[in-house]
Amino acid sequence: MLKTLFAAALGAALAAGAASAANLSGAGATFPAPVYAKWAESYKAQSGNALNYQAIGSGGGIKQINANTVDFGASDKPLKPDALAAAGLVQFPTVIGGVVPVMNLPGIKPGEVRITGPILADIYRGIRKKWNDPVIASFNPGVKLPNLPITVVHRSDGSGTTFLFTSYLAMKAPHWAAGPGASDSVSWPTGIGGKGNDGVAAFVKQTPGAIGYVEYAYAKQNKMTYAVMQNKAGKWVSPTAPAFAAAAAGAKWQAAPGFYLLLLDQAGPGAWPITGATFILMHAKQTNAQTGHDVLAFFDWAYKNGNPAAAALDYVPLPEPVKALVRRSWGKITGPDGKPVYR
Repeated sequence: MLKTLFAAALGAALAAGAASAANLSGAGATFPAPVYAKWAESYKAQSGNALNYQAIGSGGGIKQINANTVDFGASDKPLKPDALAAAGLVQFPTVIGGVVPVMNLPGIKPGEVRITGPILADIYRGIRKKWNDPVIASFNPGVKLPNLPITVVHRSDGSGTTFLFTSYLAMKAPHWAAGPGASDSVSWPTGIGGKGNDGVAAFVKQTPGAIGYVEYAYAKQNKMTYAVMQNKAGKWVSPTAPAFAAAAAGAKWQAAPGFYLLLLDQAGPGAWPITGATFILMHAKQTNAQTGHDVLAFFDWAYKNGNPAAAALDYVPLPEPVKALVRRSWGKITGPDGKPVYR
């Protein structure tokens, strides 16, 4: 009898523990997927709460949060304040990273090739067709550029990484600004498409002469050859966490409604030119207050404990004053009773 009662009590306790554990769902940007995976692993080990994040691209994340099929969406393309208001959403940044041109050039080491914004736009327009093109060679004296055709690789899905990349190209090249323009999905003049940062990286790695663009964590994890780029100050810079931090140094988040802020082509001498923050999207009015609370509890934990994992992957953690701004903004996220879901 006692054994039966003990077994029943133990079963009830385990069921209660399972019921209290959160199982959160998110989807969107592939840009921050490596750091979100690390955060989720550590958070589950400490709290028992699980996070299922699907890296389907920023466009997919925006669609899924609007369709109420996930607890939060993620996008590297920040939504403007009017778009947030129209959809009943709020957004906040999590980490900062860089978009990097990567190449498959036999005999060329990472950082040996220099590329400017206008040249990058010409390559993606199909104007520069070979790696030993005289204009490309003029910026690379002493580098033996191969006589290989350039195969352009771009994203096939709606992508915040593409938004940052094409927005930068539009800043540096009037022809690009006039068309294809800047968006998370454009009509590419040439090239082949890969799904996600990992899809672009895979195509570049298997195609001699290819060039693509990925978040730096993917370039680092895949040991890919990356380009050095000329920034707004005219300096040649490599993609590193300090270079991303330099681009973010002058960011005025407190003056950015809805945290809408781009960090592209910043003026600092050490700034990486294609730098961007990545963002979380949530409904301002939560139908389930506990779920809203649990999502914010995860990101609050990440703000407090996630900096080492972010830095190890060459993301730049947000400055503490910016995290404080974000936490204050969470008061706008309310439950069915109109009260903030997270205090």
